Amino acid sequence: MLKQYFTIKNFGSHEIIIQKSRFIAHVNRVTTEKEAQDFIQEIKKKHWDATHNCSAYMIGQHNEIQKANDDGEPSGTAGVPMLEVLKKRDLKDTVVVVTRYFGGIKLGAGGLIRAYGKATSEGINKVGVVERILMKVIHTKIDYTWLGKVENELRSSVYKIKNIHYVDNVEIETFVKEDQVEKFKEWMVEITNGQADIFEGEILYLERDVEAN
Repeated sequence: MLKQYFTIKNFGSHEIIIQKSRFIAHVNRVTTEKEAQDFIQEIKKKHWDATHNCSAYMIGQHNEIQKANDDGEPSGTAGVPMLEVLKKRDLKDTVVVVTRYFGGIKLGAGGLIRAYGKATSEGINKVGVVERILMKVIHTKIDYTWLGKVENELRSSVYKIKNIHYVDNVEIETFVKEDQVEKFKEWMVEITNGQADIFEGEILYLERDVEAN
């Protein structure tokens, strides 16, 4: 599992007009090539009357799967520039379909490359990008008398609280990077004078919003 990577936040779409042609970027997160192809077919079915439904996707920890499709546009003027945007922004597990409704004015090869690239970039910016960071969930069980101090220390630290369970004792779940686990444990022991029961839980990704480029 990658320690961190960037991907699209969720599904969304965004439309721009260039020389009277409508370019609608549809963006989605996928984890397999089948999911990407299913999404492309779904958009094609929805926009069956469009002039073109061009697509690109990049999938896998090391971008093993990369595909681009011009869907009838001149070779290399649509799918490839769309894929280049994904590569430049290093967006994994992401599929983009740009639907074009021709407005009567030909853009030429250079104009098409710029238009499809722009539609893809603006669509991604509209939907949003997240950084997924691999974390280990650390469980800290303490007596209620320690809750105020421990919670205050955590909220003013670099660590992020996942959840707090108010049962017989308080159990706080905290996201911690794997290489910081031992440091976190030592810090928690120090804060509670050794009166905390600390154990490691599941490994999962924490998502953080990334500002648009």
